[in-house]
Amino acid sequence: MSSITDIFGSLVFDDRVMRERLPEETYKALKKTRENGKSLDKNIANVVAGAMKEWAVEKGATHFTHWFQPLTGYTAEKHDSFICPQADGGVILEFSGKELVKGESDASSFPSGGLRATFEARGYTAWDPTSNAFIKDRTLCIPTVFCSYSGDALDKKTPLMRSNEALNKQALRILRLFGDDKTTRVIATVGAEQEYFIVDKELYYKRPDLMFCGRTLFGAKPPKSQEMVAHYYGTLKPRISAFMKELDEELWKLGIFAKTEHNEAAPAQHELAPIFTHTNLATDHNQLMMEMMKIVADRHGLKCLLHEKPFAGVNGSGKHNNWALSTSDGVNLFEPGDSPIENAKFLLFLVAVIKAVDEYQDILRVSVSSAGNDHRLGANEAPPAIMSMSLGDELAEILESIECGTAYCKKEKVDMRVGVHVLPRFARDTTDRNRTSPFAFTGNKFEFRSVGSSASIATPNVVLNTIVAKELCEFADILENADDFTSCLNEIICKTIKDHKRIIFNGNNYSEEWVKEAEKRGLLNLRTSVDAFPHLIKEKNVELFKKFGIFSEAEMHSRYEIYLDTYVKTINIEALTMIDMIKKQILPAVNSYINELVQSASLKNSIFPSATCELEKELVTELSDKNLALYRKCRLLEGHLEDLSKINGAKAQADHICNAILPTMNEARSISDSMEKCVAQKNWPFPTYNDLLFRI
Repeated sequence: MSSITDIFGSLVFDDRVMRERLPEETYKALKKTRENGKSLDKNIANVVAGAMKEWAVEKGATHFTHWFQPLTGYTAEKHDSFICPQADGGVILEFSGKELVKGESDASSFPSGGLRATFEARGYTAWDPTSNAFIKDRTLCIPTVFCSYSGDALDKKTPLMRSNEALNKQALRILRLFGDDKTTRVIATVGAEQEYFIVDKELYYKRPDLMFCGRTLFGAKPPKSQEMVAHYYGTLKPRISAFMKELDEELWKLGIFAKTEHNEAAPAQHELAPIFTHTNLATDHNQLMMEMMKIVADRHGLKCLLHEKPFAGVNGSGKHNNWALSTSDGVNLFEPGDSPIENAKFLLFLVAVIKAVDEYQDILRVSVSSAGNDHRLGANEAPPAIMSMSLGDELAEILESIECGTAYCKKEKVDMRVGVHVLPRFARDTTDRNRTSPFAFTGNKFEFRSVGSSASIATPNVVLNTIVAKELCEFADILENADDFTSCLNEIICKTIKDHKRIIFNGNNYSEEWVKEAEKRGLLNLRTSVDAFPHLIKEKNVELFKKFGIFSEAEMHSRYEIYLDTYVKTINIEALTMIDMIKKQILPAVNSYINELVQSASLKNSIFPSATCELEKELVTELSDKNLALYRKCRLLEGHLEDLSKINGAKAQADHICNAILPTMNEARSISDSMEKCVAQKNWPFPTYNDLLFRI
């Protein structure tokens, strides 16, 4: 086996390869484009394309594709071979700068939310030179943005790149005010911890709900689940260990910084965490990570489940989005310094985030909303739907002392006048991660824990970048016109803490007391995605994204329509799958078991005429009643779906789902799960939770 250093990035056209294969002037021009966002000359693109093609062919590639991230939440690719026909009947391999920089794709079947007319089917992909090309399945994959015929963004990467630019611009304004003339760029960095479940492939294909919905629609809780915490950080089972080892190698080849892996809290649940990198690349890497998890699992006779709640009653899966700001010199702006000027800078960036999360808690909630995540948010292992921040006791006390103008006492009193005080060295280990908090400060970064495991991290990071850029812009506008910088800085920090401290909560977010307290504080509790989605197109949010050039108003409304449409289609598929499983599997299986019980009683009576057969009678009565109740719920669900088809408008349909379809599905599930506990194992029509969670 090759060493990690040999295989890492071996399938990536990264800086090492470019430096080796490109002429010096071409390399410098491309480097400038990557670092400073400068446009790339056509001739330079041709040279890059030629070198990229030669490298890819040497690695066994025969095709190329513009790899993009449409609003489906998945990635997309259309493969073209390198071959070019010649007059003599042969071929040569070609790849031009034009093919590298721009592609054309049929956009008709991708979600657009009304951004384009049906006849405007053409879509365009454009090379993103800030993210490295790579080889996957003998194909050169070129990361690109994706837009419509009219130039509207039809993907997740375009707004992410726009938000990165907006954040960079406003953060640099702040740094210049602190006398920093050396930093050329401020970069949002992300490390996305990916949780997932692994089940046996053979069992997976016996569950229509897992195949079509990604989650179990039925399933009684097993006698043992995660109560003993036996699985958490436990020894890896051989099949899982083999899967993880191959997954690491495949990810390392693609230059993905796979670092930490372990068993998670729930049985059959695991986690993989990467090293931080800039947001754009981290987003690409996370999409590839999810894809490779599924591919590698399949090779090992396993199936990877990325749904937020594949199993009711046990922990669901999130994607903890660890977000920070770093300068071009590698300085983390959320790392407090030792000098007064560094302390004040840290505090200003900190309160900008506090203000942003408070003012835009609704749009943060929208950024993590989906039908799948609704099953997870608010459950015992996940942050609630209420957005709040945890800073840890020490930092919260420091902010309180600043607000009140009092000395902060740790071991000794320290003068806390902002800008001239000496902030105690705030080591990262002094903060508890507070796993119940949606948005926790963890020493030198913020951990946004509400992101769902199947989601693209692009959307939450677009929101984070934009709302923080907005607050930094406001601060810069004031400070740039201040007569006394230090005094004005003090006032901004103190006022922001006072006005927005309601969003800070360091306690147990799972408790009912917090729900009541949050309501008193005026915090939003958007329990479902259907509650959250309309906030996307509220005037203040539309104006925010328009102001910083992240989305046009049309793009905002298109996404609102897409979110609702996706939600409705997801639940519709689940409801149809549930009906199919009830009619074709559960009802017949229970009836079959009832017939066996009746036959058993009849046989007993023929041998022992005096036998009462009370067991059989009680079970037959109980199961017959429940099977009838399940059948009636199934008919009711069919009626609700028929009503859904007659409702106009995605929002009205989504409301009908929340008010009628989901409650009926939950009631049907409850009946079925109670019967599962009574029916003989050999009669139950599909693998149970006992099988799925413990048979690896």
